[in-house]
Amino acid sequence: MKFYKYFALSFFVIVLDQAIKLLVHFRMEMGPMGEITLLGDWLKIHYILNPGMAFGLKLDFMVYGKLILSLFRILATVGIAYYITLLAKQKAHSGLIFCVALILGGALGNVIDSTFYGIFIPGNLPYDAPMALFHGQVIDMIYVDIWEGQLPSWIPIIGGNSYSFWPIFNIADASIFVGVAIILIRQKAFFKPPISAADEAKASSPGTSTESENQNTSQVKD
Repeated sequence: MKFYKYFALSFFVIVLDQAIKLLVHFRMEMGPMGEITLLGDWLKIHYILNPGMAFGLKLDFMVYGKLILSLFRILATVGIAYYITLLAKQKAHSGLIFCVALILGGALGNVIDSTFYGIFIPGNLPYDAPMALFHGQVIDMIYVDIWEGQLPSWIPIIGGNSYSFWPIFNIADASIFVGVAIILIRQKAFFKPPISAADEAKASSPGTSTESENQNTSQVKD
């Protein structure tokens, strides 16, 4: 029961993520034509479908690359869920466990897309998908439009190509990013070495400080 509050946070992230994705799908037109400006040219709602991993990467060298990716995501979420229960039993820092719960909620939010959207969401399944299950595309919509343009041709490998400085992402991605970022920033507090039972008992023992003070006082008098 002591770890239910962490899974409650994960559940909230999943519900919020899925609600916004479905709202965008059924109420917005895909691409630039349906784009909604929120904060000038900096922040927009822009509906796109992500067929693969983060930043639109895919495993095109495998016929069932997306299936492998989807199954890997499912196994990863199971591992993260188990890690939360383990941290709770070990009485780890609650901030750390809440951050891992954010990561779990975000991971599951995208797993739902990959697993079921190809079956239940019209127009989501790629035309070349070998099956509908596990081959859905992730819905992205939050577009932080910092910079978009063509890189100079003299830059090795990526030069001459057009890029957006910031990818289009969703609530699940944001939840994962926030969870990881806070863990990195607060890692010293989250991963402090545990206090041993002997040290804890010594610190909480009444009269310990008084005895040491008396000893020091007697030494000074001598």
